[in-house]
Amino acid sequence: MAFNIASSPHTHSRRSTSDIMRTVILCTALGVAAQWYFFGWGVLIQILLASSTALISEAAVMKLRKRPVLPYLRDNSALLTGVLLGIAIPPLAPWWITVIGVVFAIVIAKHLYGGLGQNLFNPAMVAYVVLLISFPVQMTTWLPPSSLAASPVSLIDSLYAVFTGFTQDGYSVHQLKTSFDGVTMATPLDTLKTSLTTGHTTTEILANPVFSVIAGIGWEWVNIGFLLGGLVMLKMRIIQWHIPAGMLGSLFVISTVAFMIHPDATASPLIHLFSGATMLGAFFIATDPVSASTTVKGRLIFGALIGLLVYLIRTWGGFPDGVAFGVLLANMCVPLIDYYTRPRTYGH
Repeated sequence: MAFNIASSPHTHSRRSTSDIMRTVILCTALGVAAQWYFFGWGVLIQILLASSTALISEAAVMKLRKRPVLPYLRDNSALLTGVLLGIAIPPLAPWWITVIGVVFAIVIAKHLYGGLGQNLFNPAMVAYVVLLISFPVQMTTWLPPSSLAASPVSLIDSLYAVFTGFTQDGYSVHQLKTSFDGVTMATPLDTLKTSLTTGHTTTEILANPVFSVIAGIGWEWVNIGFLLGGLVMLKMRIIQWHIPAGMLGSLFVISTVAFMIHPDATASPLIHLFSGATMLGAFFIATDPVSASTTVKGRLIFGALIGLLVYLIRTWGGFPDGVAFGVLLANMCVPLIDYYTRPRTYGH
């Protein structure tokens, strides 16, 4: 029998980058299913469009860089970027919005910095912020939940709306935003933010039919779906708990203190935790191993900083949700966070 001697590390992981990315994509399934159930076929159309555009863009860039195409496509990193961006885009946004965003994410936010492992920021969130700033109307056109919609939007109508701007019967996307009582619907966070600025109390705002027991109708289940998917990733050790715990804990503590001080002018902690992109950001966006902090203390600080920024932007910023901005601003602080949280050298 041969006795093999090898240098450290002695513990090896059999998970490849491709396996990890594929697992993350599969773990979004519950959240995507809830999003499709409440907001229609446009959710799946945007994800498929974004995913195919991401693969085409990745292949084109690899050709231009004179590198083999298939190995880079098989690592599933471009596919994951497309899926995450497709989830974040409104279901009936024009097709060109998705194409522009994905091309920007792959070409500029990823490969301009050298490709996988070299990007300073999360590519999907960079593209989302660029789209949100450049096309605010299209990026904030979310449909009302299916239970409040004036008429259901079929798969064919969704395809027509995404690629032409109108359904088969000639209804525009703006007309599809109206609820069964003829009121143009907005997302729960947008409704809350706008109503608070006009002097309404939180109790009055929560009487709006867009809100449910925990948070907004549909959005609470979407966040629960992504929460369950995130817990699966924690169980499988695809991600570590520090960043989600830091972000959700920070957001919960800050919103609880503010709600206790002024309950009529601030949202409850449950609304903050189960609205918008909170759970998607905590488990699938902020945990990006390339752009996040690398030390244990640093990951907790990184997550807590995102939670703080999300609350500040939602409360006083110009946008109803602040997850994408919070993640990108925290990405800027990663070198500083890592520098001051480096562990002591063994034996020092």
